[in-house]
Amino acid sequence: MINNFIDKMKLPFRKEKELYSSLFNVIGFYPHDISLYKQALLHKSIAKRNEKGRPVNNERLEFLGDAILDAIVGDIVFRHFEGKREGFLTNTRSKIVQRETLNKLAQEIGISQLIKSNGHSSSHNSYMDGNAFEALVGAIYLDRGYEACMRFMQKRILSQLINLDKVAYKEVNFKSKLIEWCQKNRVKLDFKLIEQKRDENNNPIFVYQTLVEGLEGGSGKGYSKKESQQMACKLTLQSLRRKPQFIDAVFAAKADRTKMEEEPVVNVPDIEQKDDFIILSHSEKADDNVQENVADSNKKRNKEEKKNAASSTDYEFDLSDITATPRQMSKEEIIAAAEKAAFSE
Repeated sequence: MINNFIDKMKLPFRKEKELYSSLFNVIGFYPHDISLYKQALLHKSIAKRNEKGRPVNNERLEFLGDAILDAIVGDIVFRHFEGKREGFLTNTRSKIVQRETLNKLAQEIGISQLIKSNGHSSSHNSYMDGNAFEALVGAIYLDRGYEACMRFMQKRILSQLINLDKVAYKEVNFKSKLIEWCQKNRVKLDFKLIEQKRDENNNPIFVYQTLVEGLEGGSGKGYSKKESQQMACKLTLQSLRRKPQFIDAVFAAKADRTKMEEEPVVNVPDIEQKDDFIILSHSEKADDNVQENVADSNKKRNKEEKKNAASSTDYEFDLSDITATPRQMSKEEIIAAAEKAAFSE
């Protein structure tokens, strides 16, 4: 039946027919404007451009689909959980539209197999499937309107693939995710209490803000410190993922901080190698010996000159210092000298 319907549409190419069949299996109906869905499945790594030279990919549709998805899931969650507070509804919606969930949904319904990419960046882009899911929602909205998006999410996704009640009470710890990211990147993270008050029903309300390297991140409001910090961390993670200028500012601030904390640089070691292990040739050795002999003679001469100069300052030279060789004494003179010395004592 599906093939007969496609044949009646007189599609010019076989690939076009295959895409219509694949999209019917994914979204549950046939597209009106197939070009929107082609663009939704075109990853930026293809680097395709239109006639005006502008890049053609799914990023713009992803932006639109993200907003539409928030509205639709918020509508469904609001109607499903009557009487629940804003914080509960917000957390439940965030669990459904987070990238990890959208990645799994895209793989389950077959979107992943339809994405066109260069094949290299897909392994490094862990959110490519989830981004394509959002872009597909954006294409459905432009092609069929809000109601078609609602039917797609209710009949194809929530009724078949997601248990709302289980999702609602599943804990997603955005704070631990942000702390883990900061620790891995050695980024400083702080939490600042912006406001603490009570509402008209005397329930406590807290507003916390994250400070990433001193820069203001997301601020969250909740009925407990934990709830408000969780929301602040979720918004901060969204900013880090979707705002390149914010993450650039964070790492620039980190660079300034770590630069101030650096220790003084130690002098670089000398790389000159000692060559005393080299055996000199005969001629080189002879030259070294001549130089050593000259150096030794110069050293000896300087030493003698210094000695003579020092002795000339101690006393003045005269002829009385020179004495003749003494005359040998006779036997009688020796005996007389000995007796004299004996009696003198």
